Amino acid sequence: MKVTVVGAGAVGASCAEYIAIKNFASQVVILDIKDGFAEGKAMDLMQTASLNNFDTKIVGTTNDYSKLLTVIFVL
Repeated sequence: MKVTVVGAGAVGASCAEYIAIKNFASQVVILDIKDGFAEGKAMDLMQTASLNNFDTKIVGTTNDYSKLLTVIFVL
């Protein structure tokens, strides 16, 4: 399952990390309006994958609204 977190701030990043650690989804997409912010946050979280023992793919984007199945809004 693919989960999308809207908002790449501290709360959004924490939600994405928690979803990955608990293996709730095979992929977590972080969306943010600010160019490059979500991508950087996703890269930071993926670098902790071996330390936090998860294999969930985390990606960041500013415009991937296609095929959203489960969305978490963090405002």
